[in-house]
Amino acid sequence: MVNETAIAKMFVTIADDDDPNSASMEGISKLCNSIGIDPYEDIRVLVLLWKLGANDKPAQISKEEWSKGCALLQVDSITKFKSLLPSLDPCFLVDSEFKDFYKFAFQFNREGTHRNLAKSLVIDLVQLVLKGRIASTKIDSFIEFLEYSMCKNISLDQWMSFFDFCRENRNLEEYNEETSAFPVMIDEYVEYMRKKKEPNNPISKC
Repeated sequence: MVNETAIAKMFVTIADDDDPNSASMEGISKLCNSIGIDPYEDIRVLVLLWKLGANDKPAQISKEEWSKGCALLQVDSITKFKSLLPSLDPCFLVDSEFKDFYKFAFQFNREGTHRNLAKSLVIDLVQLVLKGRIASTKIDSFIEFLEYSMCKNISLDQWMSFFDFCRENRNLEEYNEETSAFPVMIDEYVEYMRKKKEPNNPISKC
């Protein structure tokens, strides 16, 4: 059993000054500092927030989500949060869990009511989230494509499609744009990589 009063008191320490029912990244950073992880560079922060159920609004967790999540994870103290750290490594997630977490990582990093993420943020995020799950050569090639492209923002559908494309383990020669169900961005990514392999062939921007 967990101590609900202790859980509520912990939330008070991270809650926003102007909204006692919500904790934004400032408060989440306080929690991270208390348990010894970097709030912006450590993937375990996102895994923890995903497991706590921070789904209501981007970049924050509500008091209700906190209470339910802490009860589910059986944590009511900083010491118990620290004991969770080894289990927050995303390598322990099975594929179905990881895909849900991968989607959460995009949604949580949205800003306000914006539905897309800036390309620069996606480049940082894809390296953080997919490290150790997808071959580094695929991640690097996708980042190279994004940096070269004229695209400014990435949608959730495009974000999810890259993961699905990688999990299908397609090779470039077998990919058929005409029968593909992937978004256009994946077609353009494949075309970019094909042209890179062709000597003296200029690469068109997407």
